[in-house]
Amino acid sequence: MGFAVSDELLGTVVPIVVYWIYSGMYMCLGSFENYRLHSKSDEEEKNLVSKLTVVKGVLFQQLLQAAVAILLFTVTGGHAGVSSQQPSSFIVLASQFFTAMLVMDTWQYFLHRYFHENKFLYRHLHSRHHRLVVPYAFGALYNHPLEGLLLDTVGGALSFMLSGMSPRTSIYFFSFATIKTVDDHCGLMLPGNPLHIFFRNNSAYHDVHHQLYGSKYNFSQPFFVMWDRILGTYMPYSLEKRAEGGFEARPTKEFKED
Repeated sequence: MGFAVSDELLGTVVPIVVYWIYSGMYMCLGSFENYRLHSKSDEEEKNLVSKLTVVKGVLFQQLLQAAVAILLFTVTGGHAGVSSQQPSSFIVLASQFFTAMLVMDTWQYFLHRYFHENKFLYRHLHSRHHRLVVPYAFGALYNHPLEGLLLDTVGGALSFMLSGMSPRTSIYFFSFATIKTVDDHCGLMLPGNPLHIFFRNNSAYHDVHHQLYGSKYNFSQPFFVMWDRILGTYMPYSLEKRAEGGFEARPTKEFKED
């Protein structure tokens, strides 16, 4: 019993630690101008919120989400229809991961899109995240706290329960989802990045969404692009080199007039 509770606690705490380690690594790489999607001057001039405010906001959100998660585990006993046994089969683990990814993507696509389409929710909740016109790694989870609970905490709980994964497996899954989310906001297109090789949903794809012309497109996050393609919100783009160094994700011609 104590071992299972320990795994559930780690499933909440470890992704927070991973977030700051992984985003810190990207901040160290941020001086690589030849791989940036925006220049450092654009980052300073276009963003509507200071980095200190972003750090405070993310820390508050993480503490709130951790408190809610621990409270839920305490109330439910941590075994609400989920096995505490770690499966030994790689196929079972892979299927649980894939199912959790599909569930999280589905939840986040429709809720994320609704946050944009509902003017009240966008103005009072989601617009906070879009104050970062030029995304960077540790701003990945800069959201309104209520949005964070709905999008991440509820989405994570659904992924955990519907996939049938154990608390220990969830440590790895949520850490991986955290790494992917940070990577999508890192603002860099580094050569050989394995996440960019295996996923079409990457930092350039999400950067398009953060620009004014892409705010009605590319809602999918954090893994696949299937819902954008199925429901007509996919904005194709090309990755062009900027004269001053780095890259720019430019929409294809049919979207430039949109």
